[in-house]
Amino acid sequence: MLADLSKATVLYLTPVLMLTALLLSLFAYLAPTVMLHSQVALLTVTPSSALTHPGSSQAVDGPSIFLGLLGSCSRPSNEAGLTCTPSSISPVYNTSVFTSNTPSSVISAPPEGAPAFVAIALVLSAIFFFVFTAISFRHLMGKAGAIWEKPMLQRVSAWIGIFAFLIGLASTLIIFMWFGKAADDFNQSIQGQGTNGPQLIANTGNAFTMIWVAYAFFAIPVVVSLAKFHVLATK
Repeated sequence: MLADLSKATVLYLTPVLMLTALLLSLFAYLAPTVMLHSQVALLTVTPSSALTHPGSSQAVDGPSIFLGLLGSCSRPSNEAGLTCTPSSISPVYNTSVFTSNTPSSVISAPPEGAPAFVAIALVLSAIFFFVFTAISFRHLMGKAGAIWEKPMLQRVSAWIGIFAFLIGLASTLIIFMWFGKAADDFNQSIQGQGTNGPQLIANTGNAFTMIWVAYAFFAIPVVVSLAKFHVLATK
């Protein structure tokens, strides 16, 4: 029974985890300009009196901006509609909704190579998902499944998964440090202005949470592929 459960986990659960990881990464990459305009972002700047009036719980109305790898979406007030920039791997964020004393100069897009490497990781992840799933379900394909039995193909699948995982994770860590520093610099600048500063606060967004969960899921199919790789190498 334990062997059957283990086999079912490897064959059926790991492709589902890989699909979930791929979708979470894709949503985080495309937001907020393409989809999930105000729900998902890498960095958010929203109205708050926490920096100018510490301890205050008063609701604040003001401009907001939601930043992603491909661009930004902004609005001049809480009730206004969102305006998004065109999607680009070298975006220019629209900070025109902020007042002149807002330190918007610290908000800039990460190096152009970062979105490109994330895109490469997504493409490799999609290829890995397709090949890994085909290898897992080859026993259901009849004669067509014979091609997925080849050890060389399984080795290639493992290497694609490793490269996709490492490139994507390294790129995300760089982007996280970039936006984390931008948020810190933005908040420190506002705090330095005291009560006369704009009532805004910057925070790293929930897109990073989605990405960390995605790579936690991604690690499982990669480990399974490496285990198969090891078994094949020792035969």
